[in-house]
Amino acid sequence: MTDIQSIAEKIIKNVENVIIGKADAVRLTVIGLLCKGHVLIEDVPGTGKTMLAKSIAKSTGCTFNRIQFTPDMLPSDVTGVSIFNQKTREFEFRPGPILNQIVLTDEINRATPKTQAALLEVMEEGQVTVDGVTHYTPEPFLVLATQNPIEYEGTFPLPEAQMDRFLMRINIGYPDGPDEIRMLEEQQIIHPIENLEQVVSVEEIIAAQKAVREQTISDDIKRYIVDLVDMTRRHNEVYLGASPRGSLALFRTSQALAAILGRSYVLPDDVKRLAVPTLAHRLIVGSTARIREVDERQIIEEVLSQVKVPGGEID
Repeated sequence: MTDIQSIAEKIIKNVENVIIGKADAVRLTVIGLLCKGHVLIEDVPGTGKTMLAKSIAKSTGCTFNRIQFTPDMLPSDVTGVSIFNQKTREFEFRPGPILNQIVLTDEINRATPKTQAALLEVMEEGQVTVDGVTHYTPEPFLVLATQNPIEYEGTFPLPEAQMDRFLMRINIGYPDGPDEIRMLEEQQIIHPIENLEQVVSVEEIIAAQKAVREQTISDDIKRYIVDLVDMTRRHNEVYLGASPRGSLALFRTSQALAAILGRSYVLPDDVKRLAVPTLAHRLIVGSTARIREVDERQIIEEVLSQVKVPGGEID
């Protein structure tokens, strides 16, 4: 049987040599990898988003590529293009950067909607079709997309339907004082990522992805997940609640978290810990709530306090 906990702990411990003091962000990214999902990192520049993606790739031995989105980028710059070879008199496919195992798409909201749609289609379908020929993405396949939540000038915000395609939305945030001092000390001579080694194989990752889905999840927990999602749809401050894809995301990530913690079954606490990263970005807050600066995360926290936990009572 695949030891999911051991595989995940090796990756997390290795990545934390580079990403200091951000255990939650690292764990959530590993959960995304194990669930075959994609992660949106919403944070300000310089918080380690690129290093997180590179560290995951080096720790797992996966191929890595980074796409810096700009308004003039075309869909073919992401997916690839067929070029006519005059020697062979045939068209040859030149794969785009998306056809790697781990891909960092930096500042996704700076690309035009057409290019965003091309990327998200690959994420959803796991394949690229160019000139009628289908090219499949390698396994495992993880897209880490980033966007700056502060700067809106010259950006194209992702539509709600496209936001819904991300398994989770996470924040890294600034390090606290001692962690930032440690970061300065460790990067004084050489960046820690230069010495990072592979700790698990691609085959182990693929096996762990399959094993995660075998985690036991009771009918009560399934009902709890559905009740949480249903409450977001009926909340007074919400214009549009979480979709069924949100229910499935919370279901899958809860299985992965339980496995990482060494259990073969899911607890309500697993669901609670993952409700915000899996559901908040799927909500459309009502206009009156936006005026009062009500945040999606606050709504999810409120929903968690209102829905009865299996085996427990509402305080």
